[in-house]
Amino acid sequence: MRPITPEAQADPARATRAGRERVCFLLRVDPDRLEEYKTRHREVWPEMLDALRETGWSHYSLFLAEDGLLVGYLETDDFEAARAAMDERDVNARWQAEMAPFFGARADTSLVRLEEVFHLD
Repeated sequence: MRPITPEAQADPARATRAGRERVCFLLRVDPDRLEEYKTRHREVWPEMLDALRETGWSHYSLFLAEDGLLVGYLETDDFEAARAAMDERDVNARWQAEMAPFFGARADTSLVRLEEVFHLD
C-alpha cells in the first residue's frame, strides 16, 4: 500500500491512499418517483458509464432511503476536475436533463457535498 500523502494528511477530504479524494454528497429524490429512479439506475446508458470512468469517477455508489434521501459516494483524483470534465460531455447533459425531474433541478449542480470527518482505513 502507498502511504497517505502529506497533502491528504492536511485535508481529510483527500485522505485516500494514493492521494485520491473520497467524496460523499446528498440529494433528495421526489418520494413519489423512487421506483422509477431505481429502474433508471438499473439501466444507466453505457456511454454515461464510460464517460464517468473516463473522467475519473471510481467506486461511485448511490444509496437511497425510503423518504428520498440520496447519498452518493465516489473516489477521484480531483472532484472539481472530474465534475468539469463531465460537464463537457454531451451524454452528461442528456442524462442530467432526463434525471432533473426526479430532483427538481440538475443533480450535478445541486448536490450538497459532505465534509469527511473520520475514515477507518
